[in-house]
Amino acid sequence: MKKKVLPVLVVLALILIISGIALLANLIKKYSPSKERSDYASHYHINDPSEILIMQDGEDLDFRATNIDGSIYLDYQYVHDCLNSRFYWDSNENLLLYTTPNSVITVNADSSEYLSNKDTKDFGKTILSTADEKIWIHIDFVKEFTNFTYDSFENPNRLVVTSKFGEIHTATAKKSTYVRELGGIKSPILSDVKKKDTLTVLEEGDKWTKVMTADGFIGYIKSSTLSDITTDTISSDFEEESFSHIKKDFQICLGWDAIYSTAANNNIANTLARSKNLNVISPTWFYVNDNDGNLHDRASSSYVSFCHSKGVEVWALVSNFENKDVDTTYILTHTSVRNNLVNQIVSAAIQYDLDGINLDFESISSDVGDAYIQFVRELSIKLENNGIVLSVDNYVPSNYTAFYNRKEQALFADYIIVMAYDQHYAGSEESGSVAALDWVQEGVQNTLAEVPADQLVLAMPFYTRLWCLTPQGDSDDESSDTMYQVTSHALGMAEADQLIQQKGAEKTWLSDAGQFYASYEENGNKYEIWLEDSDSLEERLKVMKESKLAGCAFWRLGFEQSSIWDTVAKYF
Repeated sequence: MKKKVLPVLVVLALILIISGIALLANLIKKYSPSKERSDYASHYHINDPSEILIMQDGEDLDFRATNIDGSIYLDYQYVHDCLNSRFYWDSNENLLLYTTPNSVITVNADSSEYLSNKDTKDFGKTILSTADEKIWIHIDFVKEFTNFTYDSFENPNRLVVTSKFGEIHTATAKKSTYVRELGGIKSPILSDVKKKDTLTVLEEGDKWTKVMTADGFIGYIKSSTLSDITTDTISSDFEEESFSHIKKDFQICLGWDAIYSTAANNNIANTLARSKNLNVISPTWFYVNDNDGNLHDRASSSYVSFCHSKGVEVWALVSNFENKDVDTTYILTHTSVRNNLVNQIVSAAIQYDLDGINLDFESISSDVGDAYIQFVRELSIKLENNGIVLSVDNYVPSNYTAFYNRKEQALFADYIIVMAYDQHYAGSEESGSVAALDWVQEGVQNTLAEVPADQLVLAMPFYTRLWCLTPQGDSDDESSDTMYQVTSHALGMAEADQLIQQKGAEKTWLSDAGQFYASYEENGNKYEIWLEDSDSLEERLKVMKESKLAGCAFWRLGFEQSSIWDTVAKYF
């Protein structure tokens, strides 16, 4: 019996041993770190051996660089979006432009030469390549104008770019280990790390920490293998470009003079006589009149001479909205046309002995934002060379006007004017103030986030709107709220005040709006008005003073009551 049982026991023992070995092997496999190396082509989605990865400031970017004839070239869109938005590509005329504080640099495709104003210079290598139907810029040409450093590495081909300088967090490796694609010992190995290697800490974790190696691999390392995190400082010896501005030694008090015919210029004596403390006047003389960038001109030399005799500067307005047949997008996005427009503006300013130009380009689309800013840059340089001020009108900041890039405008233009009115306008779906005080205050503060106070001019309205609310639907239906058709038209201060008196409407002061409100009913309609007067004006002048702004502006002369100039005088 024992002889029969023994083989069975041996077999069972062998089964247990084999099972144990298998279990142990599985446990070792499960809990042992993987030695699998990363497949770089798959991990980085490399489709072409000529592609060069870009790791910038601890991020693995989707953009790629390329190697052309042994040199590194950067994708224009990457340069513009991630390094220096001042590079501007004109896809219509195949030109690369870069604007310094005092010159416009022009580069043609596949050339080593570039034009700086009127001087031709040689970079020594092709600056701009259009290989593979993309725009590539030599990395060292970009570096001449841009604050960044770079190192290049192979296997895979990659650039490590630093464009943010200051404090970074670092740690050293306590022992030799690995940086892996993801947190976890089974994740493929991206890079070997030696003991005492310094790593940039991107995101600290309890078990795994996201790091970047000195040669640009971004991945995860066991937190326990790192020393305590310390703070280091990286710096750059790049010399930033210095911008200058034409600044007046007085606080700006500007009024727009609506000139819609040359005959209207003859009213300048009366206009100035009633406008106390006005030191700058902006007649609406010029507008873009065709798609070649030519100007329509209503200017008058005698108007300018008279203003100068009264100690008042003339900053003539140039607009883009009077001729509805003009395609602003076409003009701004074609360098030759844009240059013609710039030259015409500068020539007119010189011809009429203007002290400044007030640029009022409105209703442009977001996809033309870069071209518009390039226009401001180019215009500012030529005006400054002739000692002529450039002021630029801007909407109150909002998400849909961010492309106006007020910060960049302020580097080139001398003054930025925030048009703090039209909070509610002719096309508004609901009635409301043209410029409620709290809205104005917010607009000023948001603009100051981009524009220095000593360059910012606060524009205020001399007009208001009378709102007519006409009931829609069945007025007897008490189960639903009354719906209204809302229409409005603009009124000057005196006209609005007379209307309120005629209708016997009672005025109520609204502290948040910083103005009086009145309403009345007539012929089944409800009428509302948020009044502009000396009281509302003073509230906005207080904003100007408290924020230490460069001055104020008013749209438009002729809409005001004479008494407001006494209020203005208190702040000048």
